[in-house]
Amino acid sequence: MTEESTTGNEKRKWVPNRPKKNAVRSKKSFDQKKMEHLVDENKTVYRGELDPRKKDPNKKPRSISRSEEKVRAKAEKLAELEASESEDGYAREYTDFRDLYEECKASPGRLGALYATQQVRKRKAFAQEVIESTIDRSKLSAQDRAFATLLTLGVVSTSGALDEVINRCIRSPRDIQPDVRDALRVSAYEVIYLRKEPHAAVDQGVELVRAVAPSASGLGNAVLHRILESSGVFPFGDPAKNLDALALLYGFPTWLAKRLIEDMGAAAAAEFMRASNDPAPLYVHVNRVKSADDEVVSLFEEVGSDVERVSPEGIDVPGCYRIANTRALTDGRIRRLFGQGKILVSDASAQAVAACVLEGDKPASVLEIGAGRGTKTIMLQSMSMDKYGEQLNLTSMDSHSFKSNLLEKRAQDYGAEIGEIVTGNATRLDSVMPESMFDLIFIDAPCSGLGTLRRHHEIRWRLTPEHIEELAETNLAMLKSAANHVEVGGCIVYATCTVTYDENNGVVKRFLESEQGSNFKLAPISGKACFAPQLTSGSPDAHFAARFVRIA
Repeated sequence: MTEESTTGNEKRKWVPNRPKKNAVRSKKSFDQKKMEHLVDENKTVYRGELDPRKKDPNKKPRSISRSEEKVRAKAEKLAELEASESEDGYAREYTDFRDLYEECKASPGRLGALYATQQVRKRKAFAQEVIESTIDRSKLSAQDRAFATLLTLGVVSTSGALDEVINRCIRSPRDIQPDVRDALRVSAYEVIYLRKEPHAAVDQGVELVRAVAPSASGLGNAVLHRILESSGVFPFGDPAKNLDALALLYGFPTWLAKRLIEDMGAAAAAEFMRASNDPAPLYVHVNRVKSADDEVVSLFEEVGSDVERVSPEGIDVPGCYRIANTRALTDGRIRRLFGQGKILVSDASAQAVAACVLEGDKPASVLEIGAGRGTKTIMLQSMSMDKYGEQLNLTSMDSHSFKSNLLEKRAQDYGAEIGEIVTGNATRLDSVMPESMFDLIFIDAPCSGLGTLRRHHEIRWRLTPEHIEELAETNLAMLKSAANHVEVGGCIVYATCTVTYDENNGVVKRFLESEQGSNFKLAPISGKACFAPQLTSGSPDAHFAARFVRIA
């Protein structure tokens, strides 16, 4: 309401004072009705009604918009999935992964790959374990699961190289949200390394970006078109002359490509990097403690898979077979073989290392260092049964108690006998088992794992030069520590699953030149100076083993 106010001969309209925006409210500004409510004789407890920031409990709630309903429904779905997670931290079952993202037209296989690669990044998890816990347990079709797995392993293997491509195609790489970068990586891998139909890959890439950040779909479209343009000149140089281009071509860090060339030579390093991106072959070992080859081979043939006996580097490895059809492992009859402890999965080179340990006559006592989950423990006892007709007098050791517990359970399942399980530091055997002496010590050494890149796809981008140096020092310390616990005439077998000079030949050289190694000589292993198969297309993994015999 307004009033006319007159001052002298002037007339003007009077307007009541209005509080300035964001001004602090005074006590006088409180709602009179709230004051009256407080003095009501039936009101006994103060609920903060006089606080101007407190919402009126009697106020009718506003209606919820359709977009808010979608957000709320998605939040409820995510809460439901989190509540149903298994012990490994992943939801047990998905439909086609669409429930986890904003509405989009991305294919189920690509959404599955997006989710899996996000989990690898966020949890610093292993790609294969994430795939087993998500994609393999999903309700995707067999074709979509296979495509999601291919994309996941490819993106994880080449993630750093993909980032290099993406960063070249955007003005401010640091401004890309991690989830958006995950989506771009999936499509960049399709364009750069799989050479998929470009426009389909770009269109699907935009949908993946929309799935994690609808507002960034325009940015995603622009970046992906630049990536498509740059694919014509990838890897941005001549790989035969430019180290950066060579590393990008095979999806390796430049420092690691350089190190491989220095250790192996240019041609061998290039072949190693190329082969590291191939699918890994499937091998199984027949546990001679509980089964015979004929039983296992006939059953695999019955379920429709060819089976091939394998002898890595010409080494006769009892019970080592390559399985042509990997889907055979999902057959209930084959799964029962695992449940009965009759077979286990292990790369052929790993099986060959176990066979190399048992060259010659049966040792009276064996110490296995680095037993881990017990895969080589089981194979040692299986091969001992095949070669000597009885199991070894075996002591197994690991630095982690949880692995020792798992080793004991797994050994029981496979019928592998272990005289004693020791938890301790293998670089200090004098304090862990000061009086113990053995005819044979097998050191399954911790290493960078570069020989197993086809199975452990995240290694190349998590590894550092410093890490390799630390591992080499630890392994040398293990050898020096073991030297005092080998009987004269006994031996040490040192093994890794890597290819670097520092961890393999470098450790051998430094041990032989050390005070502790002066009582040892390098002995042939399967007729050669060492076991060191090269990684090539379709071959087993690249492992390493050397044998030392104590002469004094």
